[in-house]
Amino acid sequence: MSSSCIEEVSVRDDNWFRIANELLNRAGVAINGTAPSDIQVKHPDFFKRVLQEGSLGLGESYMDGWWDCERLDLFFTQVLRAGLERQLPRHFKDTLRIAAARILNLQSKKRAWIVGKEHYDLGNDLFSRMLDPLMQYSCAYWKDADTLEEAQEAKLRLICEKLQLAPGMRVLDIGCGWGGLAWFMAKHYGVSVVGVTISAEQQKMAQARCEGLDVTILLQDYRDLRDQFDRIVSVGMFEHVGPKNYDTYFDVVDRNLKPEGLFLLHTIGSKITDNNVDPWINKYIFPNGCLPSVRQIANASEAHFVMEDWHNFGADYDTTLMAWYSRFLAAWPEIADNYSERFKRMFIYYLNACAGAFRARDIQLWQVVFSRGVENGLRVAR
Repeated sequence: MSSSCIEEVSVRDDNWFRIANELLNRAGVAINGTAPSDIQVKHPDFFKRVLQEGSLGLGESYMDGWWDCERLDLFFTQVLRAGLERQLPRHFKDTLRIAAARILNLQSKKRAWIVGKEHYDLGNDLFSRMLDPLMQYSCAYWKDADTLEEAQEAKLRLICEKLQLAPGMRVLDIGCGWGGLAWFMAKHYGVSVVGVTISAEQQKMAQARCEGLDVTILLQDYRDLRDQFDRIVSVGMFEHVGPKNYDTYFDVVDRNLKPEGLFLLHTIGSKITDNNVDPWINKYIFPNGCLPSVRQIANASEAHFVMEDWHNFGADYDTTLMAWYSRFLAAWPEIADNYSERFKRMFIYYLNACAGAFRARDIQLWQVVFSRGVENGLRVAR
């Protein structure tokens, strides 16, 4: 790295710069370089802050305007493929957070409502512009789709076909979001749907969306459910359940599913078994979230169900997130007065960091179908 680059950011301690430069070189990222994935450093304490604080320092310093990058998605893809996140020192606060996740139940009934208030209640003005018309805030299915709308509808149809929905069935949607899936199932498959959410904003919009259909939207914790359903589906909610509650979650599904029923779980997942909590995502995007692993899902479900099918299309989440990012930027002038510039940088960082993580195959997206044992097996749609 040339001395002029060092002088540009007035580096106060050459050691912090040297260590950061060495790490970034392993990922093919230059400091103040010209490639789209290179970072442009604007504050002299950037290197020290990131090396001392890890993921939290990297994200917060971006929100504070300490650095920029033309293509954050490429930056994160390269950094994660090189495994740099495992080479950063773990900040003491991160260590405490991970220890707390192992000891405490961060997704207890009382704490479960936090993510609803802090993320999903941000404002329908944002999500209605960023997402597709049915407001699917989960991975789309791009196998035969060219647009976000087509890909999200393909995902909804895929779920319905995997569940083998038929008119007259009762379906439970755990974590129903803004009601898009509930509407789709009731409208196109003639089923009766009960949706559950912990977001008041989502409940209001879901109720309005599903007016006139056989759909009920409840504002309550999933653990309070006691009913009987032919089918149960849960999309993008298991990430908020937490390892301390995986057994309880499958107990609840088992308790509410009829003997011949099917259950479909759609969740982001981690390729390793750990308390997979990114400190920046935990603080700013999804409080108390945690990504499950294959082992954790298998251990929690094996006492209850036969795992009929496991489908990974995590690479499609990269395409989904970049579509959301494009729509977010296009919509920003319309909603800018409702949010701060720091919020804008936070959301840009969030969407691009996640896209890079899926592109690097660092995290996955699974649809898992469970039964209590279908005679002659289950032929699952693709």
